[in-house]
Amino acid sequence: MTETKKNIKEFVGIVVSDKMDKTVVVAVERKMSHPLYGKQIKKTKKFHAHDEENRCKVGDVVRIREFRPISKLKRWVVVEILKQ
Repeated sequence: MTETKKNIKEFVGIVVSDKMDKTVVVAVERKMSHPLYGKQIKKTKKFHAHDEENRCKVGDVVRIREFRPISKLKRWVVVEILKQ
């Protein structure tokens, strides 16, 4: 599962769903400042990631990497489980 792209995106997030077979939903949170007021805001985005061995459980902290399209929604793959 390696690709030759130079700038492959990687994110760290929390697994919020593992109900599908070989798929987990990972919520990635990022902080940004409001364009007008400057206050720090948390933004969350969910990614469907491929988990070949079904090892991830809800609440795990995982690293996901951009990958070729596997299905309609899956364009990410779980690289490692950082914390269970």
